[in-house]
Amino acid sequence: MGRPATGSLSTFAEELKEAILHLRKLHPGWGPATLLVALKMDAYWCDQPLPSRAQIARFLKQAGLTRRYQQHHDLAQPPRTCLTSPHQEWQMDAQGIMRVEGVGKVSLISIIDAVSRLKAESYPSLETTNPALADYQLSLRRAFLTYGLPETLTLDHGTVFYDNTTPSPFPTRLHLWLLALGVQVRFTRKRCPTDHAIIERTHQTMTAQALLGQTYTSHTDLWTSLDERREVLNHHLPTRALSHKPPKARLSRSHALGTVVLS
Repeated sequence: MGRPATGSLSTFAEELKEAILHLRKLHPGWGPATLLVALKMDAYWCDQPLPSRAQIARFLKQAGLTRRYQQHHDLAQPPRTCLTSPHQEWQMDAQGIMRVEGVGKVSLISIIDAVSRLKAESYPSLETTNPALADYQLSLRRAFLTYGLPETLTLDHGTVFYDNTTPSPFPTRLHLWLLALGVQVRFTRKRCPTDHAIIERTHQTMTAQALLGQTYTSHTDLWTSLDERREVLNHHLPTRALSHKPPKARLSRSHALGTVVLS
C-alpha cells in the first residue's frame, strides 16, 4: 500500500550521489554541512539543485558512513553542601610558576581547609609549569600524615586531576587513589574561579610570606622555610574570615588526627 519506498536523495541524479560519496571518501571527517558547502563551491554543482544538509545526513546514514554519537557522561561526584566544620572540604591547586633566588623556577602546590583556613601543605615543585602526579601525591601524603584525611578534596580541571580528552572522562590515577583512601573528589565548575577563591588567595599569601624577595640555598632550605611560615600563619596570624583569629583556633578536638594508612 502507498508509495514504494525509495532511498535518500532518490530525486537527485546518481552522479550527485557519487560525488557526495567521493568527497566523503577523500575527507572522512567532513560532515553533511561541510559536504554541502563543498558542493556549492564546486563550479559544476553550484548552479544545480542541491539537497539540504538534513538530506545529505540521511544519505550518509543510509550508506553506513556516520559515526555513532558519543554521549557525554560526567564523573560522579558529591553534591555541594554547606560547609560547617573543619576538614569537611580541602582545596588543592598549583600556583603559576615564579622564579625564586637560589632555587630557580618554583610552582607551589598549596592545600587549605575551606572552613578553618588551615594551610595544610605548601609543596615547592621545581622547574616545571605543570607539577607531576608524584608531586601532588607527595604533597597530599604530607598533609594527611599531619592532619588526617578530609571528607572531600576539591580540584580544578588540570590534566593530572581530570581527563579532558574524552566526552565521558574516566577517573585519573590521582582521582582513583583518593577514592581508595575514602576521600571524595569534587571538581570546580568550569569558568567559575570563585569556586576556588580560598586557595587562590592562599597562593598570594604564601608568595608574600615566603617567596617574594627571599633567597634560598637549596630546595630543602625552601621547603623548611615554607613549613615554618605555615606554622606561623596557622597558629599566630589572625584571619579576617575567622573574626581575626588564627586558623588553629577554629579547630576542635573532635578533629584530632587519627591513624592514616597511605598505600
